Amino acid sequence: MTDDERAETLADLGEFVVIDRLVQGRTHPPGVLVGPGDDAAVVTAPDGRVVVSTDMLVEGRHFRLDWSTPHDVGRKAIAQNAADVEAMGAAATSFVVAFGAPAATPGAAAEELSDGMWAEARAFGASIVGGDLVAASQWVVSVTVLGDLAGRAPVLLGGARPGDTVAVVGSLGRSAAGYALWRNDIRSFPELRRAHLVPSVPYGQGRVAADAGATAMTDVSDGLLADARHVADASAVGVDLSRDALAADHGAVAAAAAAAGEDPWGLVLGGGEDHALVATFPGAVPAGWRAIGVVRDGPARVLVDGAPWTGPGGWRSF
Repeated sequence: MTDDERAETLADLGEFVVIDRLVQGRTHPPGVLVGPGDDAAVVTAPDGRVVVSTDMLVEGRHFRLDWSTPHDVGRKAIAQNAADVEAMGAAATSFVVAFGAPAATPGAAAEELSDGMWAEARAFGASIVGGDLVAASQWVVSVTVLGDLAGRAPVLLGGARPGDTVAVVGSLGRSAAGYALWRNDIRSFPELRRAHLVPSVPYGQGRVAADAGATAMTDVSDGLLADARHVADASAVGVDLSRDALAADHGAVAAAAAAAGEDPWGLVLGGGEDHALVATFPGAVPAGWRAIGVVRDGPARVLVDGAPWTGPGGWRSF
């Protein structure tokens, strides 16, 4: 891309030229029968059911362009939506994306955003099949994901039973630690800073959990305590988490927490956006997962080492 091309804004190019650039040269998996370019996409639903979720990222609330590149934002947008499908025991297959931005936004930035989305989607064999582009006062990225259960029953929030083991796959507290570092302009701990910009979703592990008989599952988007509470409420059970079992996560963020003046347990238990998967199992925990607690009789509540937690409880949207 030449310097002149990089200087062209969305207003200079116009909606349809931008869209043509975003979809040019993209390839789709066999399940996409009609991709971008028509009035709507056509995708197959081999299972006869479709898992659907949607999520939105707003500039200044969910990402900052002085911290994240457009490529990072694109990857994050796809990852957090794919994690919701993983948490149902399904696989994400295709995405529809709506993008709002100021008219003065460089067209190259929109292309970088799209490249990030495609890079993340291709990591698990999915593609972007359509969307919309509109003028807005700030960047807004809205993503709808479609997923396939491949014959499995969906793993819901409300199936946990007393005696089940609570287990996690993926990391906890890293994104929150990274956010604290960015917020305090601490340039050390680059891996944690990166973890806040782009989550590492344990792709494929939702299906592993479903095949292993998971009774309930969620992804950690709002924080371990907050998301475990969704399971507790839906299942009318208590969830008792063990700090001993979370020692590795504590150790991974402790130094960064000290540098940023944060409580490392607050990051591990209350920090979100890692998009690890948490599930309950009546039997053995599958390979790659680690037990972090137990399901107890109701009432619905979340405990830490058998007692209520008084620290940060997780993300609130409002």
